[in-house]
Amino acid sequence: MGNPIEARALFGQELRSLLDTLRGLTPSDWSRTAAGRWTVHDVAAHLLGDYYGRLGHGYRNGFADGETLEAFIHRTNQEWVELHADDSPASLIDALAAAGIQLAQRFATANLDAPALGVSWAGVDPAPEWLDIAREFTEHWTHRQQIRHAIGRDTDPEPRALAMVLDTFMRALPHTLRRTPAPIGAQVQVIAEGPAGGGWTATAAADRWSLSEAPSGRPTAVVLLDTETIWRLSTRNIDPADALSRAHVQGDRRLAEAACQIVSIIY
Repeated sequence: MGNPIEARALFGQELRSLLDTLRGLTPSDWSRTAAGRWTVHDVAAHLLGDYYGRLGHGYRNGFADGETLEAFIHRTNQEWVELHADDSPASLIDALAAAGIQLAQRFATANLDAPALGVSWAGVDPAPEWLDIAREFTEHWTHRQQIRHAIGRDTDPEPRALAMVLDTFMRALPHTLRRTPAPIGAQVQVIAEGPAGGGWTATAAADRWSLSEAPSGRPTAVVLLDTETIWRLSTRNIDPADALSRAHVQGDRRLAEAACQIVSIIY
């Protein structure tokens, strides 16, 4: 899974950025489309559900017969949003502020090496606490970008948070390549270009792929993308074909195409 990610210190600023955005909305902004069928109000309500769920007092419902994890999550998320459809913007903001502070405080004292919730898109269950917390940070950050985009703003360019998000999303790379045959030692490198960029290398072993610190020699395939494309691809805001058309590919195109199937959300 690569080196542990330390995301805990970023939750406070992420919460402040969210609250500043929400407090600056006009009444009509709350009804703008932000994510699929969800409005800005719906996304804010969903974030509150995320906070409450982490704090142990969220919406509780069991699996339906034969229901997959993905279907369960999508259903319960929608039920929570509908339950809070009549909440006023002011009440949502107040609740987000209170719960967000509690959540940041809880994460601040977490044991990063302890087993935690699974991260299905990285293929690990249980996941180490550091990955679970980093995954949660990406949820908060991504939903805030959806709100920003809905009101006509660009993605927040603040590099520290974006770099953390990209580093977390790319932990899905070995799982993405798990069914992609390659010779032992083959390496696929994904490079994000930009102020918040970085590089991630997956190496093929006999029965799995794993993240490496750096390529050992010339990688078998290299995929260069800008940071905006990588986070949008990882959250399926754009599809793999679009991402690949924007990429600069070196080496084995088959492996590059496989890497561009990355998904870092439950989808």
